[in-house]
Amino acid sequence: MEYLKPMEPTRIHSNGDSLFQDITLAPDIPVYATTAAYSKDPCPNKLHLGIGVYRTEEGKCHTLNVVKQVEQTLANDLSADKEYLPITGMPEFNKLSAELMFGSGSPAIKESRVVTVQCVSGCLSLRVGAEFLAKHYHRHVVYLPEPTYGNHPNLISAAGLTLKTYRYYDPKTLVLDFQGLLEDLGSALTGAIVLFHACGHNPTGVDPTCQQWEQIRQLVRQRGLLPFFDCAYQGLVSGNLDDDAQSIRMFGCDGGECLVAQSYSKNMGLYGERIGSLSIVCKTADVARRVESQLKLIIRPLYSNPPIHGAAIVTAILKDRDLYKKWTNELKAMRDRLVQVRRQLYDSLCNKGTPGDWSHIIKQVGMYSFTGLNKDEVDFLTREYHIYMSSDGRINIGGLSSKAVPYFADAIHDAVLSSLPSSTLA
Repeated sequence: MEYLKPMEPTRIHSNGDSLFQDITLAPDIPVYATTAAYSKDPCPNKLHLGIGVYRTEEGKCHTLNVVKQVEQTLANDLSADKEYLPITGMPEFNKLSAELMFGSGSPAIKESRVVTVQCVSGCLSLRVGAEFLAKHYHRHVVYLPEPTYGNHPNLISAAGLTLKTYRYYDPKTLVLDFQGLLEDLGSALTGAIVLFHACGHNPTGVDPTCQQWEQIRQLVRQRGLLPFFDCAYQGLVSGNLDDDAQSIRMFGCDGGECLVAQSYSKNMGLYGERIGSLSIVCKTADVARRVESQLKLIIRPLYSNPPIHGAAIVTAILKDRDLYKKWTNELKAMRDRLVQVRRQLYDSLCNKGTPGDWSHIIKQVGMYSFTGLNKDEVDFLTREYHIYMSSDGRINIGGLSSKAVPYFADAIHDAVLSSLPSSTLA
């Protein structure tokens, strides 16, 4: 056999400059910069209320007992292999995920009008959906609620779609700007895509009521808008999986079309497993079949096929009655703790006489609270009390332990007082 002789290395730049010399340093990603700053802080009382992870009283990422049980069973299954999944993922996972979202009796599912594909996390579920719409939908405009999850603009615009906003939250009243929402969607471009948070709106914790959702549904259908739901907190808002899916089911059963990005990071604690799904409800089974074929072509160059482990955990829980019951019980307990911590924080602020009305904390739902604190007050909390959170005042209620509430309430009290004019304090 004849071997090729090694070639002499070719010098491309005699001056030693990098081929990437002109690349500029990117700005820090805020939520991860906050995490990095928290990690470096030696203060024993420090609090991290930024990134959305449900934590134990000791501040550790909470792993559900039912997940531990399933993982042990999977580890003991010596017959399991690591074969590639199909491009669309684990078929049983897809079936069960669609039923969890739309209900097992969903007419759309029974009529084979729902396409569900396993994706790498809720983020890529959104991205795959955006890529599909960019390639196969006539209107390339997406309306996002103002405010919204910080990564939504990145995920949607990366597919080449144009971003607009609709009013959602009123920072003066700290409640849903429902009239503004209706006005903006009522004047939106016909056929435009509208992104909705299914429940537990991130970052505000403010959700429409069922009656308001019905008004939204009617307006969306009248205007010919295409709803795209992000569902990351099912079960953590009301403690009931069916109740938290009502907004989606309203749209899923009216004969119209919609998209749903689903994540199991929060409600099963599978953050690092990156497990989610994208479902598209179509007009007919034939359209659904064609949509699925095109989703395969989108997924193929992105990640080819999804990983096994997270899907195996979810599937095991959803298909087994006893495991499902254990999961829903744990989920309810997690939700109840969120409510308890909200109430404890509200009571602490009221008992201290902290200036302002703090009732929005207990009116908001899910993992987050939009506290109403401004950037200067947030900076004060970090500087004086080593409390790390989003600069817009959002806190992760799931990261606040009951034992840390008094410390946090003291900090908020001092931050608010520090921002008041001196004449007010006299």
